[in-house]
Amino acid sequence: MIYGLLLGVWVLIVAWQIEEHNRVRDTAQTSLRRRSEAIAKTIGAVVRGQQFRGSVLRERLDPVLKELVGSDTNGAESGEVISIELLGNDQTNVLASAGRPIDLPQDIRESGEHWGLHSMTRVYPVEGATNTLIFEPLTNAMPFGGRGPPPDQIQVTAESNSVATNVLGTNGMAAGRFGPPRSPPDGVAPGFGPPQRGRPPREGGPRRPFWMSGMNDQQYEEMTKTHEWHGVVLTLSTQNLEANLSRDFWLRVIIAFFAGISAAGAGLALRNVSKTADLQIRLVRASELNSHLKEMNLAAAGLAHETRNPLNIIRGLSQMLSKQTDAPPDIREKTRVIMDETDKVTAQLTEFINYSRPREVRRSKVALKAAFEEVLRTLNHDLEEKKVRVETGGEQLTVEADEQLLRQVLFNLLINAIQAVNDGGQIQISAKRESATEDSLEIRDDGAGVSAEQRLEIFKPYFTTHQKGTGLGLAVVSQIVLTHGWEIQCLANTPKGAIFRITHLKLAA
Repeated sequence: MIYGLLLGVWVLIVAWQIEEHNRVRDTAQTSLRRRSEAIAKTIGAVVRGQQFRGSVLRERLDPVLKELVGSDTNGAESGEVISIELLGNDQTNVLASAGRPIDLPQDIRESGEHWGLHSMTRVYPVEGATNTLIFEPLTNAMPFGGRGPPPDQIQVTAESNSVATNVLGTNGMAAGRFGPPRSPPDGVAPGFGPPQRGRPPREGGPRRPFWMSGMNDQQYEEMTKTHEWHGVVLTLSTQNLEANLSRDFWLRVIIAFFAGISAAGAGLALRNVSKTADLQIRLVRASELNSHLKEMNLAAAGLAHETRNPLNIIRGLSQMLSKQTDAPPDIREKTRVIMDETDKVTAQLTEFINYSRPREVRRSKVALKAAFEEVLRTLNHDLEEKKVRVETGGEQLTVEADEQLLRQVLFNLLINAIQAVNDGGQIQISAKRESATEDSLEIRDDGAGVSAEQRLEIFKPYFTTHQKGTGLGLAVVSQIVLTHGWEIQCLANTPKGAIFRITHLKLAA
């Protein structure tokens, strides 16, 4: 349940980051739309400022539009505005333009807004009539205040191009975002600008440019249909917006990534805490069990010790019966069997007591060669009985060890080797310096050896490969070795036999 809760928290963080990224994207797009509307207002103000008697020449608009687009001397785009188009009455005639050509299908033109690759295009149609005519430069220059050529000499240009969204209201105010259209004051024609300069508008229609005074109303209306300004198309670059969104996206990804790592780390920490608590419980139980085993061990050792006394009495009585001269031969034979079996049980009890006895190491300087010789004198009878040859070699080293426990280790290993070899066998004892502070001890025999499967089991209690063995001799050796901080291994001897190697014996200073 806790892992599920951590996963749920991470999912909520990821969802939150996605929502925040979408909010940043919507805010950036709204900001770009507002900049587009501000630029459209600027264009409307420019057109109003360039009007003279209801008309504007393209040669006066083009530099301003190019400046807004921000193109350099070679025509390369260097600003946020990519394209500007001023549209005629039917929303297809391009009266003036700057920047990259706009090519959009008609359905997108009418939809109002289009987001393309690295660009956003919007169209701002003007509601109603603007009474602002945009012309190509005249073929004959017209001095300020002079009379222009007749209408049939006026050159015009109409170009079809794409458009994008939002609608400009009357008098240059965008519908929707720019506010509702407002009614022009008396004497002002609908459109972007203030009342026309000069004479007041004549009755029946808007004031005409003075060089079109020779046109009748029908001719002027036809001219208006093709040259009257009715919309603005803007294309703005979205590269900065996309770069900001990309940075924001990767920031959100990093936040989600580290949130996932944090959730995973919290889960692992919780798992480790749970395992630690479980391990502590197990340690407490093991400690309780260990205390119980110690008590059982002491009780068993006490029972073994108390059992040896009756066994000694039984052996003594059997020995007395066997020495009676008037005892029948079969009685004497049975008493010898009783003594042999009593000796076996006593030996096992002694080994058990030695194994269960707590080991307290009292370290002192012990000469290995002297310890070898003393143990060999103790085992001299067994060696002579099987005619076993013993060779001692290596360096004469002195180690730090409990002398009594070290002699017990040597005694048990040599007894084990004597039992393993055949009559006339050979045993080698050697000590070798391994480093400046440590040495090793080896006891080799040429007996039957120990199989690879039994080399790890041979140091366990009551495991033996000999018929007369108790199975506790090598267990006692392992216990003493571990108490000293040494290591013992059972290895194969070449060509036959076994090697018992003790390492990490600390040399005496």
